[in-house]
Amino acid sequence: MLEEVRIQGLGVIDDAVLELSPGFTVVTGETGAGKTMVVTGLGLLFGGRADPQRVRPGADRAAVEGRLTVAPDGRVAERVADAGGELDGDVLIVARSVSAEGRSRGTLGGRSVPVSLLAYLADDLVAVHGQSDQQRLLRTDRQRAALDRYAGESLAKVLSTYSAAYRRHREVAEELAELTTQARERAQEADILRFGVEEVTAAQPRQGEDVELLAEETRLAHADSLRLAATTAHEALAGDPAGDIEVDVAALLATARQALTAVREHDAELAAVADRLDEASYLLSDAATELASYFESVDADPARLAAVQERRSVLTQLSRKYGETVDDVLAWAENAVKRLADLDGDDEHIEELRREEDELRERMTGLADQLTAIRTDAAERFGAAVTEELTALAMPHARVVVRVSTGAEFGPQGCDDIELLLAAHPSAPPLALNKGASGGELSRVMLAIEVVFAGADPVPTFVFDEVDAGVGGKAAVEIGRRLARLARRSQVIVVTHLPQVAAFADAHLVVEKSNDGIVTESGVTRLDRSGRVRELSRMLAGLEDSELGRAHAEELLTIAAADRD
Repeated sequence: MLEEVRIQGLGVIDDAVLELSPGFTVVTGETGAGKTMVVTGLGLLFGGRADPQRVRPGADRAAVEGRLTVAPDGRVAERVADAGGELDGDVLIVARSVSAEGRSRGTLGGRSVPVSLLAYLADDLVAVHGQSDQQRLLRTDRQRAALDRYAGESLAKVLSTYSAAYRRHREVAEELAELTTQARERAQEADILRFGVEEVTAAQPRQGEDVELLAEETRLAHADSLRLAATTAHEALAGDPAGDIEVDVAALLATARQALTAVREHDAELAAVADRLDEASYLLSDAATELASYFESVDADPARLAAVQERRSVLTQLSRKYGETVDDVLAWAENAVKRLADLDGDDEHIEELRREEDELRERMTGLADQLTAIRTDAAERFGAAVTEELTALAMPHARVVVRVSTGAEFGPQGCDDIELLLAAHPSAPPLALNKGASGGELSRVMLAIEVVFAGADPVPTFVFDEVDAGVGGKAAVEIGRRLARLARRSQVIVVTHLPQVAAFADAHLVVEKSNDGIVTESGVTRLDRSGRVRELSRMLAGLEDSELGRAHAEELLTIAAADRD
């Protein structure tokens, strides 16, 4: 709900604040006082077209700020949070400014936002019906959504089932299209994987085999030098069997041990050294034995070397294609086998998807036909109800028709396009709402539609400008009565010049210009009972203190109050 609107620098308004209430609020004032600027300001606030010519002469910009209460856990609050704005409890501040040069800026919850976001949120906040600014229900998507709610639970159940089938159909169709359009790429991928797996399988590599072969190749390639080194080291440690080396490490170490063994019992320190020499003798003996064994094991084998090098070449070819090491190659082959299983199973999956797609299409066709039938019935009832309302609103010859057009393509809401049409008189063809009526007539048509839709298409706030243009007398009373009826469910703000309409309001604001022709902060007044009588008297007779006018005003207020009760 709108709680307060502040307008600055817009038309004749310098700086004015409107304190709004729940229910039915009426805005009145003399011609040219700036009443229409109130509707213009609300239109700007909720993303309407910015006209720099509306900026008051001498002002740098026009600005409108609104304070609204919204549900903290509702869709509007969610969009505000997504935009980076904040709520103060359940209060949302919305602002819009237009410079004299035409630059426009929107603010939502303290954060600058695109004006388009304000217009988007307006769908959930306000319905503005002005002389040149008919919004919301002129959009076909809103017309369909409103008619669906008007149709009630019977359509809602079918639509819910259809929507689930439609979403699944979209998923199946997208997956099927992806699989079929990529058939060539998948076949190529399978061929590449299959070749690779066969190549790896034929080579039969073992984990760690490349590391083992590298070590063996290195040993075989250097067999002679390894044998020579082992022989030389062995002879140095244990002596030459042929007797060419006269002194070796083992003999020298034995001499040292014998020298210390003879005297070790005389000195503990020297005994410790003798022990270490004994340990060194054992280590030297083991090393000499291992060198002898190693010498025997090392054999220059050109045939084995060639075999190892050939095997390494095979493994290297695999590593270049499928992984840095043999272990990586084996891992690639394992994953490739799994991927091949997936690719080979796509054909079967495609057939399953095609069968499911056909079943879903058949199901949607039946559900869409049900939706069309329910909508057609609701459209007839709705058109008749709105036409009846128009008769009471001084448009007895007008007729509203709801056209349900069924297309060949499935959409999220079925196959139907919904359009509200108006035939202004019996011989006129039904035309789109904004083409079949004048501005004042269109406001009345919208009022009739909103009254019929009330409860089915809940909008927190409705704004009507000159909804009573061109009518008077009994028709004006009917307009007031219907606005009051609409206000039972929503906040209704109406700019009017008819006292019969104003009498039905729960709150009455009057806009007055100062002597210099400008509406200032004190120019918007909330009237009490006596103030309403004076204002209605002025609207009736042109004279605030006319006794006849005051009596008539009292009578209007009494009748309206009784009607509301």
